[in-house]
Amino acid sequence: MSDLSDLTFFTNEPGATLLDRFKMTLKDTQFFDVLVGYFRTSGFYPLAESLEKLEKIRILVGINIDTTTNTLLEATKTSKAFDFESHKRTKESYSEGIIQELDHSPDIYDVEYGAKKFIEYVNSGKLELRAYPSGDLHAKVYICRFKEDDRDYGRVITGSSNFSESGLIEKREFNVELKNSSDVKYALEKFEALWKEAVDVTQEYVETVNRKTWLTDQITPYQLLNQN
Repeated sequence: MSDLSDLTFFTNEPGATLLDRFKMTLKDTQFFDVLVGYFRTSGFYPLAESLEKLEKIRILVGINIDTTTNTLLEATKTSKAFDFESHKRTKESYSEGIIQELDHSPDIYDVEYGAKKFIEYVNSGKLELRAYPSGDLHAKVYICRFKEDDRDYGRVITGSSNFSESGLIEKREFNVELKNSSDVKYALEKFEALWKEAVDVTQEYVETVNRKTWLTDQITPYQLLNQN
């Protein structure tokens, strides 16, 4: 039987999940860049400890936006006057998505741990989060770059898995890990181009979690009992 942990292709079967692969690869990773259509806190907490020793993490997510925002984005191509409004709406849309996700997430330690670890990494400057202000970003690309004195440049994983709990462990996902430095550098080049166009929503995540979700420490027992 082949070693599932070293296959180029893997499908989240037992012993060969994306989570398993990350835990193995991230041990040697210095910089971790994530490009996904959806980021979920549920996808963060299982990896929080594996990310502890990394120097830098950048997460770039796509968002679903309305017709008004699309119009504003088109306008920015000819006029910078709309930049503020389009970026503002992107941040609002992202904040709304966080609230919806956490409202439907289980009230358990793992979710709280993941969110607070995320905020800890943000506050230390280790983690940045941006949203791409367009509905057409559906890629799932994970770029791991090793230290300069390591055996090679790094790894790039791409396929069907979003950065969520289901994407990390549930079956019927199909991903591939590429090891050639040319592939890793090509993916990084594309990531950098999208990153420059994206809107920083790092603080939106922190403020939304702290002020507008059940994870806040500002909600009183009375408010919890009467929120419905």
